[in-house]
Amino acid sequence: MTKPNISKIAFWDVNFDKIDFNESSVFVIDKVLNHGMWADIVEIIKYYGLERIKQDAVSVPYFKSSALSFLCLILELNKTDFIAYQRRQIRISNWTY
Repeated sequence: MTKPNISKIAFWDVNFDKIDFNESSVFVIDKVLNHGMWADIVEIIKYYGLERIKQDAVSVPYFKSSALSFLCLILELNKTDFIAYQRRQIRISNWTY
């Protein structure tokens, strides 16, 4: 399989046909988990496998909270293992409550 059978929904801002799915796995995982449909998520799990997703996902700079929770569950990791979570904790809020 040269590329996963995923929709173009998550890739609205790039030329989908020019994506190298092997070289750009971190980018693809980021886009699909943050903006893709459930079928797309299932397809990248089949395409990359959980080990590669585990290896790449920890270095993604941003995940929606729901995507991060999902990854923690299926990859058996803690939120603190992800750079996306660590960066979120560093951010200083403009509002003090």
